[in-house]
Amino acid sequence: MLYSLIRPLLFRLDPETAHNLTLDGLNLLRKTGLLGLLGSVPATKPRTVMGLTFPNPVGLAAGLDKDGACIAALAALGFGFIEIGTVTPRPQPGNPKPRLFRLPQANAIINRMGFNNLGVDNLLENVRRAEYRGILGINIGKNFDTPIEQAAEDYLIGLRKVYTHASYVTVNISSPNTKNLRQLQQSDELGKLLGQLKEEQLKLAQQHGKYVPLALKIAPDLDTEQIIAIADLLLQYEIDGVIATNTTLARKGVEGLEHGEETGGLSGTPVRSKSSLVVKQLSMALEGKIPIIGVGGIMSALDAEEKLAAGADLVQIYSGLIYRGPGLIREICREIG
Repeated sequence: MLYSLIRPLLFRLDPETAHNLTLDGLNLLRKTGLLGLLGSVPATKPRTVMGLTFPNPVGLAAGLDKDGACIAALAALGFGFIEIGTVTPRPQPGNPKPRLFRLPQANAIINRMGFNNLGVDNLLENVRRAEYRGILGINIGKNFDTPIEQAAEDYLIGLRKVYTHASYVTVNISSPNTKNLRQLQQSDELGKLLGQLKEEQLKLAQQHGKYVPLALKIAPDLDTEQIIAIADLLLQYEIDGVIATNTTLARKGVEGLEHGEETGGLSGTPVRSKSSLVVKQLSMALEGKIPIIGVGGIMSALDAEEKLAAGADLVQIYSGLIYRGPGLIREICREIG
């Protein structure tokens, strides 16, 4: 397969440089009609989740295309849905470089990007230009210099701006790379935030005559008591979905590896079981009343099956795409029911 030939060349480059070149390359292949060289699109296996019909259950996780600059090309790889962002109200550069590290011995990545993006207005221009008609999630966050006490206003700005352009909106309160952000997962803070977002969602639905589902993305570094508390709040405020999970601050599975002690969020194989446990505990607490999108360490169809068996309704990949390429999408779609 073509990706197996390209990957060694990409892995010789700085990870962030390779990331940007890959997105540019995908756009070029699409424009020249050569994107099919990366493989065939998987068969349709539709699932209805959050009131939306997904052509297949494999989505792209947020973070890979933060600015929505490669929507159509990524969709052409066969994803059932694309999630772009995390986007903030104002542009911001993110954390100092280097901030992205591969750990190939563990099929893992550590990042401390810090919500680097060109701002929500730029993202929306890219969405308009893409003219994508599939399921598009837009992941919103707060600017790094917005005080945590005022975070809700950033999320409300993001929700208002992206509402009519998104199939669903994800509220990211779980990145470890924005100072104090995970504080918003605490019960009191989260209840206030969800209450304001739900109220705004209902206002926007009435204003635009269109109900856009709202999902919450949570961290894997939560104990059972915290997961149950979050599940209770999701039910209380009738949030439409939950994405489990973001990256982890733990370093189990990468001890002693080059870059293993870099600060930031760890993704890939080492987070798989931790993420699946959160999915399972969430599923038990939610009792099927709110759908779950499982993400974290999916490197094979078996890994995707693990998430689905734990209670996920859909799955997303990111690190698996880096290590396995587009063939992973087709493998999962072919082998899961």
